[in-house]
Amino acid sequence: MAKTLEFRGIGKSYPGVRALDNVNFKVESGKVLALLGENGAGKSTLLKILSGDQKPTDGEILVDGKPTVFNSPHDAHAAGISVIYQERQLMPSMSVAENIFAGAIPVKGKGPMVDWKKLYEETKKLIDFFGLDIDPSEQVGRLSIANQQMVEIMKAYRRNSDIIAYDEPTAPLSEKEIELMFQGIEKQKQRGMAIIYVSHRMNEIFRITDEIVILKDGKHVATMETAKTTEAELITKMVGRDIGDTYSNLRRNTPKEEVVLEVKNLNTPKLHNVSFQVHAGEIVGLAGLVGAGRTETARAIFAADPITSGEIWLGGKQTHFKSPRDAIDAGVALCPEDRKEQGLVMYRSISDNIALPVVEYLKKGLFVDRGIAGDLADKAVSDYDIKTPTIMKLVAELSGGNQQKVILGRWTSDAVKTKLLILDEPTKGIDVGTKAEIYQKVCDLASEGIAVLFISSELTEVINLADRIVVMRGGSISGELPRAEATEENVLTLAMADEAKKEAKA
Repeated sequence: MAKTLEFRGIGKSYPGVRALDNVNFKVESGKVLALLGENGAGKSTLLKILSGDQKPTDGEILVDGKPTVFNSPHDAHAAGISVIYQERQLMPSMSVAENIFAGAIPVKGKGPMVDWKKLYEETKKLIDFFGLDIDPSEQVGRLSIANQQMVEIMKAYRRNSDIIAYDEPTAPLSEKEIELMFQGIEKQKQRGMAIIYVSHRMNEIFRITDEIVILKDGKHVATMETAKTTEAELITKMVGRDIGDTYSNLRRNTPKEEVVLEVKNLNTPKLHNVSFQVHAGEIVGLAGLVGAGRTETARAIFAADPITSGEIWLGGKQTHFKSPRDAIDAGVALCPEDRKEQGLVMYRSISDNIALPVVEYLKKGLFVDRGIAGDLADKAVSDYDIKTPTIMKLVAELSGGNQQKVILGRWTSDAVKTKLLILDEPTKGIDVGTKAEIYQKVCDLASEGIAVLFISSELTEVINLADRIVVMRGGSISGELPRAEATEENVLTLAMADEAKKEAKA
């Protein structure tokens, strides 16, 4: 099995675009190397080349010092290489066990009958290793996003790969799941594996990596020892400028007294008597561990999920939304947790995606007024500095940060007239420079009087961005904290009280 990996002179060209240009670096056995760069820097392209999904235009990959050509992901797997992508590559209609052992399903004797007992036993060993509460026979499509990500990670562990690349693996995970994954990575290091770790979360980079490679505009600009650098130095090399303290530089406003959203004793199959308010011009952070009910609360407000009882008041009037269309017409907007699956039409243009909420109002007879739709898209591109040569570019061809900007531009156009903006994990998988832009834009929208409900698994950004934090646990509100009292310790105390009680009893 392979132990070391080297990229030598790697280049990748697409029509009119040089995605990678003479990239050179080596990943050593028993080391974790962080691959950093802004969205669009070339990280994903490099991982696709490593996995065999794409071939480089120039250069070569060396495995244990030997030039190696991957014509397919199967070739990469055979060489002991696994890539865990940010976009999950699962078969949703099949079971957890079938996904983890895809291509290596145990059979009875010489086959072809599946040895289901052995399959489930081997899957259960992996699940127990990660301390998860998942049934091996559960259909993957019914799992939470966090557990789907853990299935991806278990797939790589099952292959017993000796070179593994993680692409933003912790984005949907809880603190407990992240800790379990880091323990697994430490074991991989001890086994002598070579690991590439892609993340925009600086605390993770400094915690688990040994070296850092920085890409910018497809070029390798620096290789650094993690212990000998700082977050500020890394950010400056990534974005090409000093962006200062991300949070202290934000321009803020004072929330108004007007209550835009009031939720009273909201109940769904997963929520229990949820009550809170959001004022005009206020950013309310909704915090909690994965599975606490944050996304479910957002979807219930937006009428994406039915409620069993309780009340939702908007602008002082009780609402009875039958569908998201009703919510949109009333001025409620949702940027969903999974922007690619739920927030965007990936193979339609920026212009089409911006126009989605108001397409009925852009119609002239049977056709959409492309002129007005284009004006809306042009304004969004300008307001959010979306990097694109044209508004007709497919959203699938944009970086993650620019895709998120398209969603924000859609909901804040003059045609939509948003009163309540719900942001669910709006910075997931986005680089630090783009995060700073989005933070400021959220503050600007609040200063215009829009009420903002901000959901994030990154406690640091919730604490620093929100005017007030509502903490959830087990589908209920466990407490509220004003900004002055919002520390990580205080938020986690409210978010994990039940877990703390269990540990005390044990």
